[in-house]
Amino acid sequence: MNDILHVKYKKEILSNGLEVILVKENSIPLVSVNLWYKVGSANESVGKTGFAHLFEHMMFQGSLHVPKEMHFKYIQEAGGTLNGSTSLDRTNYFETLPSNYLELALWLESDRMGFLLPALTEEKLQNQKDVVMNERRQRYDNQPYGLAWENLLSSLFDKNHPYSWPTIGLMEDIEKFELEDVKNFFKTYYVPNNASLVIVGDINYDSTFELVEKYFGEIPKGNDVPNISSENKNLTENKLVILEDNIQLPRIYLGWQSEKMYAQDDASLDLFSEILTGSKNSRLYKSLVFDKQIAQDINSFQYSAKLCGMFIIVATAKPGVTLDELKTAVFNELEFVYETGIKDDELTRAINGIKSNYIYSLQKQSTLADQINNYNCNLQEPNSFLFDLNRYESANKPSVVTAGQKYLTNPFVELRVIPKEK
Repeated sequence: MNDILHVKYKKEILSNGLEVILVKENSIPLVSVNLWYKVGSANESVGKTGFAHLFEHMMFQGSLHVPKEMHFKYIQEAGGTLNGSTSLDRTNYFETLPSNYLELALWLESDRMGFLLPALTEEKLQNQKDVVMNERRQRYDNQPYGLAWENLLSSLFDKNHPYSWPTIGLMEDIEKFELEDVKNFFKTYYVPNNASLVIVGDINYDSTFELVEKYFGEIPKGNDVPNISSENKNLTENKLVILEDNIQLPRIYLGWQSEKMYAQDDASLDLFSEILTGSKNSRLYKSLVFDKQIAQDINSFQYSAKLCGMFIIVATAKPGVTLDELKTAVFNELEFVYETGIKDDELTRAINGIKSNYIYSLQKQSTLADQINNYNCNLQEPNSFLFDLNRYESANKPSVVTAGQKYLTNPFVELRVIPKEK
């Protein structure tokens, strides 16, 4: 297993600041190209949200030397796959394709890094603005429980905190996108000195570094990227939020501010969540879904990000069950865990579950490339696999329960999503 988790790599930083990490894996003639820009919705500001997600769309609308929609067409015709994603703290773009087409992927990625702005027009912006607004309507505004996450974030954090708005942005901000603002956002963040490029697969180190230098080396370095203001007032009292929605069954969300990514209690909170709801034998699932039969479903997770984390418990009531009953049952079970602790087999099962999912995910070349980028950007060490896994393997029963009790006895947000009155 150590062979799987000890990844040999070579890293260089170009003169313009672009970090380049190469991993040679010649078992199959494929290559995965994974480019992280260290910008997400947290780099936006009040009244101007949604820019990072907008660029997930704009980056496929053509650049100076690549016509509109042709990025998709070129990669797919080469037998490859591609996509992009946006989170609170980063945006990534990625391709996996036959290794003899590596140069194609590098050309495409470099052209939109260096030459997107000359092709960014008012017409393209208006078109993609409409696309994003429709996406928001379909996935959030008109989706059952679709506005819950947005309401949870805005309640957990001050309105000026960079995690207080959804990644897709607020509709009133999306409607007001201006071309000049969009261009300025790109100039600030989509620059080589704010990016990390990982290439994993059937490659030669020297020739691949030469190709990267050829396509990215002359892109000018940007200005220093502004720091994110992360001041946040911790909740001093519990908050209750009621949201009416077109739903049949009421649902309760309980949210706490928690540990940030890779910090001391982060892994213990992952394990605590796994013990609460990770399987049919987990504490809350067994108690509320099977034994008491008051929950239709229940889930929990530790969402750790760069500035801080969030621990969330979500439960849907069975017909005829009140959210008060659900809430009481959840807190009773939590108190029982704090008082009596957890069992050896519970912790072992939780560690093994996380460990097996983690190792299995790394069998996919594109996931491996993305994880290396994660480590490079957040830990400054691309080969942090053993460190990451050891955070879980070194946990013990007291550390897991203590972490849960440390955060989940603090003030919290209670969001109730209830059926609209007819």
